[in-house]
Amino acid sequence: RCTFPMKLWLLVNSPRVQSVRWNAGGEGFFIDQRLFEQEVLGVGPSAAGEEEIFKTKNFSSIVRQLNLHGFHKLKVGAASSAVRSRPSPATAGDGTSYPDGPLHHFWNPHFRYDRPDLLVEIKRLTKANKEKLNAGLEVTSRLPDDLQH
Repeated sequence: RCTFPMKLWLLVNSPRVQSVRWNAGGEGFFIDQRLFEQEVLGVGPSAAGEEEIFKTKNFSSIVRQLNLHGFHKLKVGAASSAVRSRPSPATAGDGTSYPDGPLHHFWNPHFRYDRPDLLVEIKRLTKANKEKLNAGLEVTSRLPDDLQH
């Protein structure tokens, strides 16, 4: 079973997917919302009709999953594409638009271009996981067999 972070990592690294791409430092990624809705969620005229990657056609559900997995939305600006250190979080309601539609920039310290091994550190913030973390216990996860070394 492929986890949400793994699906996202495969998408951003796929040469066939144009709607999700790494930022210049490979430490965050951009989602072109309109293109993502067409290309990945299958909404709109250019839906490819391939198998569903996510069990939703709603972009806000994807953003909710990103938030539940510890991703932070960053402010999209002129410097965003060349950021090398941890960028500052976006302000609420930042809806920068580009010709194709809203462009969203997300960051998670364990989601990096050159480090698929860090994906196991991305935990879904469920009630049980929050309780474990608050109690000082470790929340475990593992990479799919094809990414283990």
